[in-house]
Amino acid sequence: MKEHTKARWMLVASMAAFGTLAPFVRNIPVSSGELALYRAILASMLIGLYLLLTGQRLRFRALGRDLPLLLFSGMAMGINWILLFEAYQYTTVAISTLSYYFAPVIVTAVCPFLFKEKMTKKQLLCFCMSTLGLALVIGITDLGSGGNDALGVLFGLGAACFYAAVILLNKFIKGVAGIQRTFLQFLAAIVILLPYVALSGGTNLGALDTIGWGCLLIVGLVHTGITYCLYFSSLKELPGQEAAILSYIDPLVAVIIGVAVLGEPLSWQQLAGGGLILGFTLWNEVS
Repeated sequence: MKEHTKARWMLVASMAAFGTLAPFVRNIPVSSGELALYRAILASMLIGLYLLLTGQRLRFRALGRDLPLLLFSGMAMGINWILLFEAYQYTTVAISTLSYYFAPVIVTAVCPFLFKEKMTKKQLLCFCMSTLGLALVIGITDLGSGGNDALGVLFGLGAACFYAAVILLNKFIKGVAGIQRTFLQFLAAIVILLPYVALSGGTNLGALDTIGWGCLLIVGLVHTGITYCLYFSSLKELPGQEAAILSYIDPLVAVIIGVAVLGEPLSWQQLAGGGLILGFTLWNEVS
């Protein structure tokens, strides 16, 4: 029971930390690709140090066919970060986060094709209602206007697609522990982000002031390195349904911060749409 309680609080802390990501990202004046690269480098350094101090060795020969899956999932993770950071620049934290949390709905829709699973009536209802929620969040007429909100939603949905790819690829990875898997995925993200940053403007660390450096270190070390370690360590001790419920702390915190702290607008239509997305996605994950 003590381990279960500890794991629960670790997951709560990690989800709450994920929800506070956006304000720090907005105070780092570098491109989204460059920020994603620094995030992967700082987090991999921290987790690598943790693995070294705890005596956990990576046996690359034992990875076998998991290695290409780790590489592809790490690349998808890097692209996912870029698109999410772009979404933060174009629209509100609430809209970008709720668009991003459409990822579980995408996984539900794709699984019948990849894993030959039959979609139940409950899953179909959850998929339809979550899609309706997304339409309310983005506004059916907003996408045709070509405004910044429309671009932010598209970036958020793009991030959701690549996050869904990470989830699906991880279903095929069987022989690598959680933290070690994350470390290898961060290394793979660095591999794809390095040439992308080099070809799209290079590094601009000189543009960072004291606040920018502080936010960068927090995003890389706290929001990524420490938080991912807490997240994966807690999953081992918690039932799947409890972990699914607690994971919704992330978007709730993000929406609250966007509205209450950053003063961003959120209409009743968008609030209702967010409730449909989160509510029916959560219902789909629990029995």
